Amino acid sequence: MSYWTAAWSASGQGPYPYGRETAQPDLTSVFPNPFQGAYDQSFRMIIRPDVWNSETRIRLSNAHGSNPITFDDVFIGLQDMSSAVLRGTNQPITFSGKKVVEIQKGKHVFSDPVPLRFVATLNDSILSSKSLAVSFHVCGETGPMTYHAKALQTSYLSAHGTGSLGSSERERDFPYSTTSWFFLDAVDMNMASETRVVVAFGDSISDGSGSTINGFDRWPDVLSRRLHEKYGNSVSLINQGIGGNQVLGPGEHIPLQERLGGISALSRLERDVISMSGVSTVIWMEGINDFGHAKANSVEVIKGICQGITRLREGIPGVRIILGTLTPALNATTGGHGTKAVDLNRRAFNEFVRSTNLVDGFIDFDAVTVDSSSGELRSEMRPGSSIGGAGDGLHPNRMGYQAMAAAVSLDMIFGD
Repeated sequence: MSYWTAAWSASGQGPYPYGRETAQPDLTSVFPNPFQGAYDQSFRMIIRPDVWNSETRIRLSNAHGSNPITFDDVFIGLQDMSSAVLRGTNQPITFSGKKVVEIQKGKHVFSDPVPLRFVATLNDSILSSKSLAVSFHVCGETGPMTYHAKALQTSYLSAHGTGSLGSSERERDFPYSTTSWFFLDAVDMNMASETRVVVAFGDSISDGSGSTINGFDRWPDVLSRRLHEKYGNSVSLINQGIGGNQVLGPGEHIPLQERLGGISALSRLERDVISMSGVSTVIWMEGINDFGHAKANSVEVIKGICQGITRLREGIPGVRIILGTLTPALNATTGGHGTKAVDLNRRAFNEFVRSTNLVDGFIDFDAVTVDSSSGELRSEMRPGSSIGGAGDGLHPNRMGYQAMAAAVSLDMIFGD
């Protein structure tokens, strides 16, 4: 028996360029008109699976497109250096036996299984630091492109109108870099034994704002390493955080250029959690953007969280649900988050998290990041790790994310 297991994922949060990006290069020469999207060009998305095996499949998404998109010449191989693929590892991917797939607007499609023959020659300790290169060509014009803005990892793009280059293992065919992931939103591994999947679900604090580009030091990354140290390859952690995401909003009346955090958490539960392969535990930390951006109150957000808990238990029988308290935002320089009113709602929400019997446990992220004398984010956790500067008082840096991951009781994750 084998088990399809979510090994990597990134939520498609909206149409490019309407997302909260970090250190994004200027892509105007690559995508001259965002509404027209990509045209006859190739993408090489670099991703790091949380577990490995010798058979995989990918999921391409047109969740936020406005018309069908045709992909062809899809390949997967082991990243060598930069945009180069390690010679001999690039394998073609098919969809229902064909090398071409058309994905309708609002939909996503899984590929056929594809072998990763090189996995048998590498041990787990080597593979854990390796990344896959998933390459594909878009036929014609895509229109609005579904993407995950804040990858905090470097991927690569070919020039506008340069055709199909996915089979190439050469660095020079993908001269442009991006810190976002386009169209690719999930990678599964076919595991020989049942593997428990943990989903980190939430906003920019899970997405990793303030952490290091290509550093893999978001709190879910650090927690993943702790889990693998204890459980080996029998656990996989995927990150479904979106910078700017809200539990309840935004409403459709909000202009697209202001909906930078994607659709609401409640609206994306099916796509980003329930439909993922093998989910056993969900860690949900979210609500600060509802308070800061949308001016919602704690009662409204708690009601939304309760609705989400009910939907998760219906969609994934037996799932463990763990809530996280919200980290401090008092006097943050981001718009709307630093006020005393937001802090009062945050504190009320955290009391709910600490006391509710609707879930299987909670993680007190607030306790390890707050300066008890001021109520603000601790000073040593403020300076940004990715683009430098003093930080915004909302997003922890590398040190802060390490403290958050250390606050997680591993036994609570699975109820062991």
